[in-house]
Amino acid sequence: MNDHCPSCQQDLAPEPGFYYGAMFLSYILTGWFCLAFVAVVHWVLGWSLISSFALLIAVTGILFVWFFRISRSIWIHINVKYAPKK
Repeated sequence: MNDHCPSCQQDLAPEPGFYYGAMFLSYILTGWFCLAFVAVVHWVLGWSLISSFALLIAVTGILFVWFFRISRSIWIHINVKYAPKK
């Protein structure tokens, strides 16, 4: 992750522990994704429960970085107001 935004020079690490709240967002996003994913694969596609969870582990392993980045992005957008120069 960059230290500063390349466009507006906003400090993306304002203080130590700033992104601690993003961990909770990531947990919530991942939890809802896992519930929805297993429900769709198990009930809609008709896969067994074990194969649904096996596929979930593979997909979550790939999407972990995306969940991590999107939760950090949501967290900084909640706490920092972006005001472009007019």
